[in-house]
Amino acid sequence: MYSTTYHRAASIAEAAQLIKQGDAKLLAGGMTLIPAMKTRLAAPSDLVDIGRIAELKGVTVSGSTITIGAGTTHAEVATDAALKAACPALSRLADRIGDPHVRHMGTIGGSIANNDPAADYPAALLALAATIVTDQREIPADEFFAGQFETALEDGEIITAVRFTAPDKAAYEKFPNPASRYAIVGVFVAKGAGGVRAAVTGAGDDGVFRSSEIESALASNFDASAFDGLTVPSDSLMTDIHASAEYRANLIVVMANRAVARANA
Repeated sequence: MYSTTYHRAASIAEAAQLIKQGDAKLLAGGMTLIPAMKTRLAAPSDLVDIGRIAELKGVTVSGSTITIGAGTTHAEVATDAALKAACPALSRLADRIGDPHVRHMGTIGGSIANNDPAADYPAALLALAATIVTDQREIPADEFFAGQFETALEDGEIITAVRFTAPDKAAYEKFPNPASRYAIVGVFVAKGAGGVRAAVTGAGDDGVFRSSEIESALASNFDASAFDGLTVPSDSLMTDIHASAEYRANLIVVMANRAVARANA
């Protein structure tokens, strides 16, 4: 480690001012930033801790609209009773992230700001057509996720919440890395007033993406039988030490099949 100046912000407004100092970085749960600092992959001059800002916490369900504060931990997303009733798929997703330590420290805002190509939340928010709310504007999920570890956030912009409409049906299934629990392939499917959306994480060369093949198959028949004979192309999928692009292409169909079966259960 090296010298850095630590600040604990008491409000979003204070955090917005502190982040302007030097090469400052926001600290929420620290699940990615702290390891990066330890290995010197990140070297911020200042750390702005937003983990205790009350206005970034909590889940609100108002009618069919669900709002989750960016500082809400994975464990809180997993256990919130109102969210479990309105969108159990997201609660179940959060309950399968990492291990208990990660779930009690990591936050939904930190996860999507980092936009790891194998993270779970990006697939959920993309499939749910969510809106990412910042201290400056609102960004549709379709425009927010811009590539591996890249988002539409500007320098100094702070995610404050995510908001979406509760789906009629939804589910998420992933084939996890046995060590990290990150998705080697994860598929989130959602059916709502706007139709069917399906998003894939862990597989794309450019991070999370929507699958037109899955969406087309489910558009007229939201049932696992819609995948009979379905294949997805592998040319834009990644190959690494865990799986080849071709293997991931097959896993996408398998995980989508399981997700739809769960959504209909």
